[in-house]
Amino acid sequence: MKRSGTLRLLSDLSAFGGAARLRELLAGDPAVRVRGSPDGRHLLLLRPLGTVAPQLLVAARGPGAELERAWPAGQPSPLDAFFLPWPARPALVLVWESGLTEVWGAGVGPGWRLLQSTELCPGGGARVVAVAALRGRLVWCEERQAGSEGPLGPPATAFSHCVCVRTLEPSGEASTSLGRTHVLLHHCPAFGLLASCRHLFLVPTATTWPGVAHVLLIWSPGKGKVMVAAPRLGLSYSKSLNPGRGDTWDFRTLLRGLPGLLSLREPLAVHTWAPTPHGLLLLDFGGTVSLVQSHGGTRAVGILQEAPVGSRGSAALGTFQGTLACVLGSTLELLDMGSGQLLERKVLSTDRVHLLEPPAPGMEDEEELETRGSLRLLSALGLFCVGWEAPQGVELPSAKDLVFEEACGYYQRRSLRGAQLTPEELRHSSTFRAPQALASILQGHLPPSTLLTMLRTELRDYRGLEQLKAQLVAGDDEEAGWTELAEQEVARLLRTELIGDQLAQLNTVFQALPTAAWGATLRALQLQTDGNGKLRSQAPPDVWKKVLGGITAVKEPPNGILPPFELLCQCLCRLEPRWLPPFVELAQQQGGPGWGAGGPGLPLYRRALAVLGEEGTRPEALELELLLSSGRPKAVLQAVGQLVQKEQWDRALDAGLALGPSSPLLRSEIFKLLLAEFAQHRRLDAHLPLLCRLCPPELAPAELLLLLRTYLPDEVGPPTPFPEPGAEPPLTVGLLKALLEQTGTQGWPSGPVLSPYEDILWDPSTPPPTPPRDL
Repeated sequence: MKRSGTLRLLSDLSAFGGAARLRELLAGDPAVRVRGSPDGRHLLLLRPLGTVAPQLLVAARGPGAELERAWPAGQPSPLDAFFLPWPARPALVLVWESGLTEVWGAGVGPGWRLLQSTELCPGGGARVVAVAALRGRLVWCEERQAGSEGPLGPPATAFSHCVCVRTLEPSGEASTSLGRTHVLLHHCPAFGLLASCRHLFLVPTATTWPGVAHVLLIWSPGKGKVMVAAPRLGLSYSKSLNPGRGDTWDFRTLLRGLPGLLSLREPLAVHTWAPTPHGLLLLDFGGTVSLVQSHGGTRAVGILQEAPVGSRGSAALGTFQGTLACVLGSTLELLDMGSGQLLERKVLSTDRVHLLEPPAPGMEDEEELETRGSLRLLSALGLFCVGWEAPQGVELPSAKDLVFEEACGYYQRRSLRGAQLTPEELRHSSTFRAPQALASILQGHLPPSTLLTMLRTELRDYRGLEQLKAQLVAGDDEEAGWTELAEQEVARLLRTELIGDQLAQLNTVFQALPTAAWGATLRALQLQTDGNGKLRSQAPPDVWKKVLGGITAVKEPPNGILPPFELLCQCLCRLEPRWLPPFVELAQQQGGPGWGAGGPGLPLYRRALAVLGEEGTRPEALELELLLSSGRPKAVLQAVGQLVQKEQWDRALDAGLALGPSSPLLRSEIFKLLLAEFAQHRRLDAHLPLLCRLCPPELAPAELLLLLRTYLPDEVGPPTPFPEPGAEPPLTVGLLKALLEQTGTQGWPSGPVLSPYEDILWDPSTPPPTPPRDL
C-alpha cells in the first residue's frame, strides 16, 4: 500500500512570545531570513542589510524573553545572525559588514543580555561579505583592500578576499571565549558560506570571477581537510587544511596545483543552495536538483515538476527520511533521494514558506521528540511538520508477537529437524523458555526494579552508544569516535549469529575501519603472544565457532560478502601480513565438527590462501609461511618443493627438521625429495650435516643406496677419473660416508651385501695390518 505524506500543524505561533510581530514579519517580507535554535524552542527572523527596514526578532516558545531590535535608515545593520549550539543556554551571534560581532545570551538574567562585543577585522579597511557558524567556530569571508596582503596579480579585485576562522565557545555563565584569527584561504574570490552539522561549503556567488565560478570548496574541520570540487567536470581533490597545525592556502596556488580544474570557464548556474547532513543540495534554473557529497562527488537527485522562475523566485530545499523536500513558491514536492521519483506533490496556501533545520541531537524537548525524523516548515499560518504516515488498515504487531516471531526464525536456523517451527508452538512449548521470559518482561509481569537490574548493563551500553552518536554528530574528535563506534559494532556482531544482514554489516565495518575492527576482534578472541612468538587465545569455543564457520560452497562469495574467517585474513593481509600464518595456525588448533577446522570442507590454510588471490598472483613469502605452518602433509611438501626450486636449502631442511616424531612419513618424504637433489648436483654439499640429521634412523644402508641409484643422473659417456671442465662433479663415496654412518646408528644393516667392499664403510676400527712381504 502506498504511503502518503502528511502536513501536520505543530503550532499556530500563539505559543511564541511576540506572535503578532512574528506573523507580520513572516507574511510581509519574502527576503526575511529564518533560523531555528538547536533546542527547537527559539525562532530567529532577520531582515538583512539592504532591506527597507532592517530588523531582528527572536521569539521563544513558552516561558522565555523575546529579543527585538531595529536599525533606522543610515545606521549599520547586521549582515547575518546565527544561533550557537551551546547546551547550557540559548545564544546567538550578530555579525556586521564592518566586522563588528555581538554575542547575546539568555538565561543569565532577565531577558537577553549582550555577552561580548568584538571586531573580526580590527585593522580596518576590510569588509565582511559572508559569514557562517560551524560547531563552535565563526567563519567569514572578508574583502581586503588591494595591497593589504601584498601584490596581487591580475585581475586584482577578483582575488582580493580571504576566508578566516575563529573559535567561539562559552566561558562560564555570562561570558564567551574567542580564539585568535586564523586565515584559511588567501587571495580567493568572493565566496558564499554555508554550514551543515560537520562541513563548511564555500560556494561561488554572483560577484565571483567567472574563471573560477565553477569551483566550490568543502572544509571538514573534524578531518582537517578541504575538498576542492568542480561538479560540472566531475573532478575533486583533497588537501590538508587544519588550523591547529597552522595550515593555510593561497587560493591561486591551490588551483594551479590541481590539474584540470581551470579547463572550464562557464560558471555554475545555481538558483538555490542548501546544506544538509548528506551534503550540499543545489537547484539549477532548469529544475534539476543535485547533491554534492562531502568527498566531492556529485550526483543528480531528481527533476522538479516546475522550474524556478527567474533568480528572484523563492525556493527552499531540505531532506528527511531519505526524501527530498522542495518548496517552490506555493508548491511542495517530495522526491525519493535514491531514485529521484516524484513521491507526492502538494499545493500550499501561501508562497512564504521557510524550511527549518531539525534540532540538534540530544537537545530536543518532549514535543520535539515526537516529530524526530520529520521536516519542519514555518509560515505566517504556523509551524508545520511534514513526514510519512503509515498506511491505514495496517495493524502493527504487539511486542509479545514480535518476540515469538523473531525467536521462531532464530531457532529454525539452529534446528536440525525438517519440521517448520511456528510462533504458536513456541508460546506453549516448555523447551524454549527464553522467548517466554522476554515476553513476560515486556508484558510487565516483572517489577520495574527487577527489570532495571536485569537490563542495567544493556542500558549503560545503550546510553554510551547514544552519547557517542551525539559526539559524532557534533564533530568532536571524529577519528576517535568512529574508532570506538566500530569497535562496539564488531563486538556486538560477534555476539550474534553471523549470517545475512549481520555478516554484511560486519563486512562493511571491516572495509570502512579495518584497524578499529581488527582491534575489537583482537579483544573478542583474547589473542596474545607467548615467549616463542606464537599466538594463543583464551576465547571460549563459541566465539571461535562463529569465526571459523560460514564456509561458502561457491568460489566467489555472494555480493562480495566474505565469511568471518576470510574477512579476518583479508584484514590481516592489509594491516599486518606477518601475523597471518600464526593466526591460521592458531585457528587450526581450535574447532569442532562443522566449524571449518578439523571438520569437513576446505582446510583453513586453503581458505586463507584463497583470500590472497589466485595461484601465481599471491605473495610468495606469505604463501610459503601459510603452507609450512598448516601442518598438512600435502601443503608442507608443496612448500618444500617450492623452496627446493628456489634453492633455499636451509629453509627446506629446517622445515623437515621442525617436524616432530609424530610425522615420520612426512619427514621421510622430505628427506627423499632432498636426497634426489643431493644425488644430482653438489649445491647441497655444504648442508650435508643437516641432511644427515633429517635421514630416517630406521633407513637401512642398502635402502639408501637403492634410493641414490634411482636418483643418480644417467651416464652419457664412458666414466672418466676427472669431470670435464665446467661439468657438475659426481657424487663420491666420501660424501656418502656421512649418510651411510647415519643409517648405521640403529645397528648393522639388515639388507643383503651388495659388494664385498661394503663392510669397509662400516668398520669403525683402524684399517687391517699390512700382510708380510716376501723377501
